[in-house]
Amino acid sequence: MSLSIVLPCFNEEHNIRNAVRDAAIWMQTANIDGEIIVVDDGSKDGSLVVLNKLKEEMSHLRIVRHEKNQGYGLAVRSGCDAAQMEWIAFMDSDGQFQAKDLSLLLAHADCFPFITGRRAHRADSFVRNMFGKVLGAMNVLVLQLWVRDVNCGLKTFRRDIWKDIRPTRGVEKLFNTEMFLRLKHKKIPWHQVNVPHYPRRLGTPTGGSPRVILRMFKELWDLRTKAVD
Repeated sequence: MSLSIVLPCFNEEHNIRNAVRDAAIWMQTANIDGEIIVVDDGSKDGSLVVLNKLKEEMSHLRIVRHEKNQGYGLAVRSGCDAAQMEWIAFMDSDGQFQAKDLSLLLAHADCFPFITGRRAHRADSFVRNMFGKVLGAMNVLVLQLWVRDVNCGLKTFRRDIWKDIRPTRGVEKLFNTEMFLRLKHKKIPWHQVNVPHYPRRLGTPTGGSPRVILRMFKELWDLRTKAVD
């Protein structure tokens, strides 16, 4: 198996080094051939400096750079667009997932073209947990889509289905929602696996900002009123 691991990065100066090295160590231990793609989404801290130093010692590390911050979904999408291996995985780079847990998903690769994680015990704050539940309820009420833990940041899929599931409207909070809508529309089977979730120890999360929440409602309306291709 060959695998591209995509790591979206926005102001993760204190986390991105560990995330990249964690992925590299797991790939070597698990005998996974592939590449690590970090998408620096217009970081204003020292993230890019850290990445450039890592690039000097890791030949299989690739850096995709957004000059301006475009949001989580577009960062993941850029990384998946750049991926060259047979399988693609994406994982949050803030330390809340570990690359070794991709093995739990890839164990089902012979049976399913798309495998997603589910955080059985979320290590988030009460507010973020409630936000996730509200999003899940909105997906059901507005889009008739039910996926437990739709935004779990640990997923893998065959690269040949990317063209069918590539989001074009849900580019912020509903990136994952649109992927599942496209899976449903194309009748592509998928499987869900419980995965560990670890507390964020460094840095500041941005997913609950007012800008992101407002963008979510716009994307929800777009997905509700415009047919998925």
